[in-house]
Amino acid sequence: MKKSWKDIVLSIMLYIILAVILIPAVWLVFSSFRLTKEINAKPPVWIPSKLTVEAYQTLFNPTTLGEQSVPFKAYFKNSITFATAGTLIALFIGTPAAYAFARFKFSLKNLTFLFLMLLRAVPGIALGIPLFILYARLKLVDTYQGMIFVYIAISLPFTVWLMEGFFRSIPRDLDEAAYIDGCGRLQSFLLIDLPLAAPGFMATAIFIFLYIWNDFAIAYILTRSLQTKTLPVGLYDFTSEFIVDWRGMCAMGTIMLIPAIIFTIFSQRQMIAGLMSGGVKE
Repeated sequence: MKKSWKDIVLSIMLYIILAVILIPAVWLVFSSFRLTKEINAKPPVWIPSKLTVEAYQTLFNPTTLGEQSVPFKAYFKNSITFATAGTLIALFIGTPAAYAFARFKFSLKNLTFLFLMLLRAVPGIALGIPLFILYARLKLVDTYQGMIFVYIAISLPFTVWLMEGFFRSIPRDLDEAAYIDGCGRLQSFLLIDLPLAAPGFMATAIFIFLYIWNDFAIAYILTRSLQTKTLPVGLYDFTSEFIVDWRGMCAMGTIMLIPAIIFTIFSQRQMIAGLMSGGVKE
């Protein structure tokens, strides 16, 4: 009986915390469908008197309402490209590196791993000005390759750190058994360790994708034109000298939530399993 009451209290607390966390997201979605006059109303209008999709019509087809709109489709394409390419390449490079740190012994191993962790500790905004100066000299500002490269560089330390924990949780006996059966190190990595680390691989992919998808600071510093601006930077286009289009910003923000939600829902089990297994050390 005591246990059941304890579970009930914990469940209630959990739902209260989730409600508090979800309030901003719910407000964002509702505001994208509100009338403009209700967004800044005092006192706040919690339930819209009328739902309208004008903000979304303006985003996808500005000529429908005869209004000026930000180029949402171009920003969406850029965000998808940077997040997908940055995630895949960071995993492609970082996963074998993490396996090497977890399985092999080599000179300066601990020092190299510590250096990677220190790189991970540096906030991205602190790298903004040095990156801009370097990119300006290399003529990489406002380019696709420049943005993808910087996201790979920022994501690699995190990838190595997280995947190294997952590979450490896999018993070495499995590798030794594979060697006895005639597998080489590469075959053992591809056929034994990598499939077993798949949950961790998925968890790492989610974190990297969401980081790149939501990044504003680096993208704002290194992008200048429609060619490379991303959705977070595009949100700033809703502001002008005298007015802010809050409804348009809420509409774009709502659409930005969709890929992240879909990605997380389909990978939820793998992510939870990966986080649990990655916490086990030898």
